[in-house]
Amino acid sequence: MCALCGVLGGGGDWTDAAARPGVFTRNVDSVQRRRERANRVACAQKVLSFYGLTLSDWQATSFVLSTLTGNSEIVDNLTHLWAAAEKLTGRPCDPLDPRLIDRLEAAVG
Repeated sequence: MCALCGVLGGGGDWTDAAARPGVFTRNVDSVQRRRERANRVACAQKVLSFYGLTLSDWQATSFVLSTLTGNSEIVDNLTHLWAAAEKLTGRPCDPLDPRLIDRLEAAVG
């Protein structure tokens, strides 16, 4: 299957709220689901900036992970984020790195 068919036919990720009968979710409003997705991107962005990476939403179906030099990779869902981050940076990206946690805590104040 080509990458585009995989994107178009992909199902939702466990991190996405779903408005389907029988599926647990706290909302069924599409605007709220988009807002929640934007919040997840913003949270991931705070962590990824430590590694010189940016994350953006692509059509509410995938994400684009990019380096400061412009290399990028499409990530289907947040589950695949860290593997792609390590591939792009060429080094381990640990979201539990003590230096990262110190930086995030300092930003909160």
